Amino acid sequence: MKLLFDENLSPKLPELLAAKFPGSQHVREFGLKGRTDEEIWRHAGGNGFTLVSKDKDFYQRAVLFGAPPKFIWLGLGNCTRADLLALIQRHEGDILAFATSPEAVLVLT
Repeated sequence: MKLLFDENLSPKLPELLAAKFPGSQHVREFGLKGRTDEEIWRHAGGNGFTLVSKDKDFYQRAVLFGAPPKFIWLGLGNCTRADLLALIQRHEGDILAFATSPEAVLVLT
């Protein structure tokens, strides 16, 4: 499962999670930093990514429009990169199962 990390997340996350989620990228690697939610959404869906963000706007878009792309909402407030990494690692099994589930949204807290 390839994850596309939104700009509100550390650009180091794809590298730190490469062993578990190969092919994952940060939006800035595609020149999408500062782009609209719609542009990021289209890029993720058109390129086989699952979008990961703390942005509630993406959550609302996923609930309204469904997949693709699938969406993982990290429901943490202000936190460190280490906190986000731990959250994702703690839910690795849930994320991998989400890849084949019919659900469009996975909320991690």
